[in-house]
Amino acid sequence: MLGPVIPVEALHPGTDPALAAELVALQRVAYAVEELLIGHPVPVAGEDPGVLAAAGLAWWGCRDAGGLLGAIAVREAAELLDVERLFVAPRAFRRGIGSALVAHVVAKAAGRRVIVATGQDNHPARVLYERAGFAVTGRAEVEPGLWVTHYAWAPAK
Repeated sequence: MLGPVIPVEALHPGTDPALAAELVALQRVAYAVEELLIGHPVPVAGEDPGVLAAAGLAWWGCRDAGGLLGAIAVREAAELLDVERLFVAPRAFRRGIGSALVAHVVAKAAGRRVIVATGQDNHPARVLYERAGFAVTGRAEVEPGLWVTHYAWAPAK
C-alpha cells in the first residue's frame, strides 16, 4: 500500500531572501545530524543565505503548517541532474519527505541521468537512494577524512 501523497513545491531562494534564510536554518539543523553520523563537517552546512541564493540551483521543498520539512536542490544540465543538496528537518525524519523529494527530481529528469553523493557513513541517506533505484558508481575521499559514496539513477532504455 502506498503512503500519503506528500506535496512538493518549487522554491525560489534567489528571489526570496526570507526563504533563503529559512533554507539555511533548516540546512544547518539537518546537516548537524549528518555530521554526527559521518564524523565530519558537511562543507555547505555553514553557508549564509546570500551564498545559498546565488548558487544557481533549482530547488523544491515540502512544507506543513510549521514550515519547511525538507528541500532538495539540483544543478541541471542537458543530459544530467546533479543533486547538490537534500535535507530534511529532524522533526520530519522517517515521514517520507526525503523519498518524495528524490522521486520528484527523478520525475523531473525527463530521460536524463540523476547523480548524487552522500557521506559514506550516512546510512539513512544511502538506504534512501538505493530504495529509489540509484546504483553506487564509486567512492571518494573529497576532503581529508570525508568519504562519500557516489550514486547514479538512469532512466530505463
